[in-house]
Amino acid sequence: MMKRMILFFFLLLSLSLQAQTEKRDSLMNDNIEADSLASTRPGAFKRAIKKFMNFSDFDTLYISPNRYNYALMVTHFSNFEYYSVTSELPQPQKLSFSPNPHNKIGLYFGWRWIFLGWSVDVDDIYRKTNRKNRGTEFDLSLYSSKLGVDIFYRRTGNNYKIHKIKGFYDEIPSSYSENFNGLKVDIKGLNLYYIFNNRKFSYPAAFSQSTNQRRNAGTFIAGFSISKHNLDFDYQQLPEYIQKRMNPGMKVNKIKYTNANISFGYAYNWVFARNCLACISLTPAIAYKASDVDAETHEGKQWYSKFNLDFLVRAGIVYNNGKYFVGSSFVGKNYNYHRNNFSLDNGFGTLQVYAGFNFHLRKEYRKKK
Repeated sequence: MMKRMILFFFLLLSLSLQAQTEKRDSLMNDNIEADSLASTRPGAFKRAIKKFMNFSDFDTLYISPNRYNYALMVTHFSNFEYYSVTSELPQPQKLSFSPNPHNKIGLYFGWRWIFLGWSVDVDDIYRKTNRKNRGTEFDLSLYSSKLGVDIFYRRTGNNYKIHKIKGFYDEIPSSYSENFNGLKVDIKGLNLYYIFNNRKFSYPAAFSQSTNQRRNAGTFIAGFSISKHNLDFDYQQLPEYIQKRMNPGMKVNKIKYTNANISFGYAYNWVFARNCLACISLTPAIAYKASDVDAETHEGKQWYSKFNLDFLVRAGIVYNNGKYFVGSSFVGKNYNYHRNNFSLDNGFGTLQVYAGFNFHLRKEYRKKK
């Protein structure tokens, strides 16, 4: 009996020790796995970057994704611009210049939110244009749910017209217009901006057709822009009766300045009918302008005179049922420059009318057989 009890006791002890060993090994394994996960888990900074770069993180009650991989689109572009030269002393005077609108038509192929294609100048089709009068425009806008970028370059020809003058002759009619070949402009720059309410508001729905806005939504926008401006103004090519009466402050041959601004604005998407969207966006910017002309002439300038207010406006209207889309959009920029008794106000914009269709369903939207 005693032997049986001793044997039974050793058996229980053996089982207990085995259980404790297994439990200790299990705890050690759990600790090793936890340490391994902790060592491989990304840090807070990496997680924040990953979340920030997730452009598919949106509320599907407000935004529905594009179900197709590719798109084909035909489009028509019209480019507009104007320049106004102003002087206040000894009397207020203003000269405004603008060329004829520049038109292009093109065919574009899209992948997700990137469109690449080819366009031709309409003037080259209907009539021969003097190459000296021909300018160069390059506007690239990339829209995503959170970030946007505009890259632009404009080099104008010399086909401007004087279309408005003030402070010279009272009897000059409002319809006055005369050719002027003394203005040449070179502008290049970059805009970057962030969409705050990016889970409910979609810029791509209004401007790149890569998503669909389902409900009304608005958002604040903040951004940064830098651009380089170079303007040659040969006032001696103005009509003689204007030259004789123009203020001395307007007789500026060259304007060169760098424009850096910080912008903050608001945009709103209005879904006014099924698959129909209208968007309006206005972004004022506080701009600092460093002028190369001031540096060359050593003209003194108060620090607050280097700050001006610029504007960026976007507007669009589009019908998009997911497969087919048609619409129009406008992007316009305005810049102001002041130097002693001389002011320059210039702006340019692009109006686009387009139609197209999406094709090749993404894998996740294909019906499984």
